[in-house]
Amino acid sequence: MVRELTIIAATALIMASLAAHAQSTPGQLTYRCVGKDGKKYYGSTVPMPCLGQPIEQLNTSGMIVRRIDPENDEKERAAKEAAAKKKREGEAAAREATRRNTALLATYTSEQDIDDARSRALADNEKAVKDVALRIDAIKKRQAGYEKELEFYKGNNQPPARLQDDIRDAEIDLQAQENLLAAKKKDASSINARYDEDKKRFRELTGSR
Repeated sequence: MVRELTIIAATALIMASLAAHAQSTPGQLTYRCVGKDGKKYYGSTVPMPCLGQPIEQLNTSGMIVRRIDPENDEKERAAKEAAAKKKREGEAAAREATRRNTALLATYTSEQDIDDARSRALADNEKAVKDVALRIDAIKKRQAGYEKELEFYKGNNQPPARLQDDIRDAEIDLQAQENLLAAKKKDASSINARYDEDKKRFRELTGSR
């Protein structure tokens, strides 16, 4: 449906252009097309059944002086737009690559610099992993205390709302910290991959081995 509307819109623009041309050269041009019903239509202006159909302009001798195919014109326009978009994306990617390469050379003067940066990043990640693990241990100790307190109420009274809230909050905190710990452990692989890529690009840019 959208494609048909686009073709119709393109045809309308073509008809307006042809009408303006016809007014500038009265009596000299005839328009011809084959409608969707298979019949041929002629007119000093573009016949309505020609909407969306290939149109031919004829001179006074009946010779074809111009052919207009709205569908093909629309395909050509779409192809040009796609090519232009691809070109813009390619240029943007090239600019980004240049920016990243410039930043890389401004950051590192040798491969040893990259290795040192990798070591610092891995050390920071390892510290973060240990910090999260300590928080998990602390939450589990809290949970153990809540469980002991909960034992006191079994078979006797309903546990206070405060205790129930604490137990629920501890479970939520534990889940969040365990998810964070898993993510931090995965970060080590990402860090190594990132610095491997930096080292590879550094070698390509500097010609080192």
